[in-house]
Amino acid sequence: MKYKTIKTLGEVKEYLVGQAVVAFDFETAPKDEFRDEDKAALDPHKAKIVGISFCVCEGTGIYIPLSHFINNILFKKQLLDWLKDNIFLNDKVIKVAHNLTFEAMFLYSLGILIQPPYYDTIAAAQMTLKNSTEFRTLNDSGLKKLVPELLNKELPTFKEVTQGKYFDELNPKDNKTIKYACSDSDYTLRLYYLFNEWFDKLLPKHRYIVEEIESKTAVYIALMKYNGVLVDKKLMEEKQQQAEEKIIQIKDKINKITGGIPMGENANTRVFKEYLFKQLHLPVLKMTEKGSEALDDEVLILFRGYCEKHYPALTGLFHLILEFRKWSKIKSTFIDGYLKYINTKTGRIHCDFYPLTTQTGRFVSKNPNLQQCPRKGSDPIGVRNFIKASNGNVLLSLDFSQIELRVGAFYCKDEKMVNTYKQGGDIHAQTTAIIYHISIEEAMDKTNPKYKERRAIAKNCNFGTFYGLYPKGLKKTLNIKAGLDTNLNECEMIIKNLKSGYSRLTKWQESAINEARQKKYTETFLGRRRYLPYINSDDFKRRGFAERCALNTPIQGTAADILKLAINRILNGLNNKDYIKPLLIIHDELVFEVPKEKKSEAITFIKSCMEKQPFNEFNIPLIAEVSQGDNFGNLN
Repeated sequence: MKYKTIKTLGEVKEYLVGQAVVAFDFETAPKDEFRDEDKAALDPHKAKIVGISFCVCEGTGIYIPLSHFINNILFKKQLLDWLKDNIFLNDKVIKVAHNLTFEAMFLYSLGILIQPPYYDTIAAAQMTLKNSTEFRTLNDSGLKKLVPELLNKELPTFKEVTQGKYFDELNPKDNKTIKYACSDSDYTLRLYYLFNEWFDKLLPKHRYIVEEIESKTAVYIALMKYNGVLVDKKLMEEKQQQAEEKIIQIKDKINKITGGIPMGENANTRVFKEYLFKQLHLPVLKMTEKGSEALDDEVLILFRGYCEKHYPALTGLFHLILEFRKWSKIKSTFIDGYLKYINTKTGRIHCDFYPLTTQTGRFVSKNPNLQQCPRKGSDPIGVRNFIKASNGNVLLSLDFSQIELRVGAFYCKDEKMVNTYKQGGDIHAQTTAIIYHISIEEAMDKTNPKYKERRAIAKNCNFGTFYGLYPKGLKKTLNIKAGLDTNLNECEMIIKNLKSGYSRLTKWQESAINEARQKKYTETFLGRRRYLPYINSDDFKRRGFAERCALNTPIQGTAADILKLAINRILNGLNNKDYIKPLLIIHDELVFEVPKEKKSEAITFIKSCMEKQPFNEFNIPLIAEVSQGDNFGNLN
C-alpha cells in the first residue's frame, strides 16, 4: 500500500488536484476538558479533528496530521482554506465518505457546509442486498464489517491501533497510524466503485436514490444533529417532580382496588397479569409473540369497554391503569429520558436520526427519540414546551398536510380524490359525504349533532383506506383511536360505501397486489425497492402482511422520498441562508430555528422547497402548513 503522512501543502495539492473522485475520512479526539467523558470524541462540540486522510486511487492514500501531540503539519490554516475551496465546496469533485453525516457535521462545526456532489457509502451499503431478499441494515454496513465480506481484507480496529489511547496521542509518522487512517479512505473509495457497479448491474434506481437523495439527506442530518434543540432544564425538573407525585397518586388509587398487587413500572408484571386473568377471570383478548397474555394499551382500552358492559365496577381500574402507564411513560421517556441526553457543553439535545432503518425510507430518531415527542392533545404535562428557541430566535414548524393521502390519491387516480385536492377541498368531508350518502355541505356542517362522530369515522377510514381496510379492523381502530363503539354491520356498510364512492381505489389495490405477486417485490415511485418473499405464501398471516406491505410501501415510501427531496432542496439553499438552522424531522414535520427578523424570508423559502412538485408525474398539490413560536409547545 502506498500510504504516507504529508509534510507540505504542495504534496497535498499534488495528490488531490485534478481528481474527479476523492474519498476522505476524519480522525477525531476530545478537547482537553472532555477527555474523561464517554464518546466525547464523536461530538463536534467537544472534539477536534486530529487528522484527515484522502484517497484518490486504490492502494494509495495520504494522511494529514492536524492536532496530534507531536509531528503535526505547520500549515493548518492554509490547508483548511485550500481544502474548503478546492475539495469540500468544489462542484467538480465527488466527495466520498463512509458515514458522511459524521464528516459533514465536523465540517459544519468549522463553518463549512459541504457541497454536492458527494456520496455516502454507508447509505449505499444499506441500499444493496445482503441476500436474495434482504437489504443490509445499519449493523451490516460498518466499514470493518463490509471490507472483509466484500473485499476480503481484514482492517485493523480502532482499539487494536490505539490500545486505549486517543488518536491524537499516536505518532502520525508510525506505520500503524498511517495504515489505519489511510485504509479507511482507501477502502471507502473501493466500496464506492463496487457499490456503483452493483447498482448499475442490478438496481440502477438505487444508485440514483443514493446519489441524489440519501447522500444529501446524510448531510442534512449532520446539520440537525449539530444544531440540536435547546431545552428548558429547569422546567423539565419541575415537571419531573409533578409526574412523580401524579404517579404516586394514581398508584395509590389502583392499590385500593387491587389490594396492592405489585404492578411494576408499566402495570405488566406476571403477578399483576395473574390477578387480572386468573383472579378476576377477565378474557384473554390478545397473545404476545411468546404466547403469553398481552396487556398492552390496546388490550387495556378494550378491557375498559368490556367492563363497561359486563363488570361496571372494574371500569375505573382500567381508566387508572391507562393513566398510570401514560404518566410513567411521560416521566421515564420524555423527562428522565430527555434529561440524560442534554449536552453539557451546549445545553441542547443532539439526537441521532437514521434515514434508512425502516423499509419504507421513513426516518427513525434515537438517543433520544424526539419523533415520539407527543402533541398537545395526548400530553397532560406539555413535553413540547421543554423545547424552546434561543434568545432573538423563533422556532418554525412546517408540516406536510395529509401527504400520505395525497400520495394515495396520486397512485389510485380516483377522480373525486384528485379533484378534492386540486380544488383545495376537504378530503375528510368528501369521505364523510361518500360514506353516509350526504352532501358535502351537510358533511361540513359543524352544527350537525352527528358531525364529530361522522368526521372521526371518515378520518380513520381515510388513513386506512389505501392499506386494505376490513370491517373488524375498522371497528377496532374506531374503538381505540376515536372511542367509538361502531357495530360490525355498520363498519361493513362504511367500507362498502367507501369503495363504491372511490371507484378507482379497489382497482389500484388489486393491481398493486397482483403486480407484487408477480415480481415478489414492491417499489416507491422513484424505485426504492422492498422484497416481499411471502406474497404468494400459503401461510395466511405471512401473505396478508406482505399484501399490506404491497399497498403501504408505495404510498408511505413515496411520501418519505418526497420529504427527503424537500429537505435536499432546503439544503441546496442553505449555503447563502446560513441563518436557517434545521433542528428536527418529526414524521412529516420539519422544525427550524431562525432569527426573528428573518422569519418571513425563511418561511417563504422553506415552504417553496416543500411545496414544489417533487417529480414531473406527481399531479397533486402539496401543502406545507406553517406554525411558529418561542417554544415548541405553543406554536401557532
